[in-house]
Amino acid sequence: MPSPVIADHDGPHVVLTLNRPTKLNALSYALIDELMEQLARIEADDSVRAVVLTGAGTQAFSAGADIDGFAPDLAASPEAAYRHFVSRGQGMTRRIESFAKPIIAAVNGLAFGGGCETVEACALALAAPHATFAKPEIKLGFPPPFGGTQRLPRHIGRKRALEMILTGEAIDAERAAALGLVNRVVDNSHRLIDECLALAHQITRHSAVAVTTSLRAVTRGINLPIDEALQVEAAQFMIAAASAEARAATQAFVRRRARAG
Repeated sequence: MPSPVIADHDGPHVVLTLNRPTKLNALSYALIDELMEQLARIEADDSVRAVVLTGAGTQAFSAGADIDGFAPDLAASPEAAYRHFVSRGQGMTRRIESFAKPIIAAVNGLAFGGGCETVEACALALAAPHATFAKPEIKLGFPPPFGGTQRLPRHIGRKRALEMILTGEAIDAERAAALGLVNRVVDNSHRLIDECLALAHQITRHSAVAVTTSLRAVTRGINLPIDEALQVEAAQFMIAAASAEARAATQAFVRRRARAG
């Protein structure tokens, strides 16, 4: 049986592909568990600097949670549904959101439900022109359970998020970019992965400690009161300032300015 998540290395970057194309890359329990294991391996591998996350095929990034797999737990009890489904899904999106290396979503088709929540959790996202985004959980009788009720309003604003959540209707890639759900739309869908890797290269030419501390400062501080958030920023600065890369870069800058002056 093929792995539900495929890892392809591209130099210092890894492309992770959600690999259930016949199910529109729905997030089964096995897929979520494998993705978590892949992320653990990548985080421990210092040779890997960034991750691109995409879906197999051309139709879907991910259609969301695998409802066939989840339904028995919901039928059993709300507690079973929480323990096996919600806790697992929230753990996945939180892991992606707090990852120490940038994760860039390459949204190559529909991103519905848990697929949209996965995009929300990624540090950055580029979309193919035919990509679509939706929060259809309300049609199944429950709110988005993988963090979508919390992250989406932070990304696009309360009223816009509630419109998506309460109607369940889809938006296209251009609308998603205008709202800030994705960074931009890649005109040629065949170039989507290449554009994501180019973005990864642009980021990871900078020092690893600068990238990681920047990610942590934003992720940990964004939901705090400003005074607490500034303390988070200062703490991450101190970590970066202690690095050899920061000292070398600042000294090189001073030397260039001295020669230019």
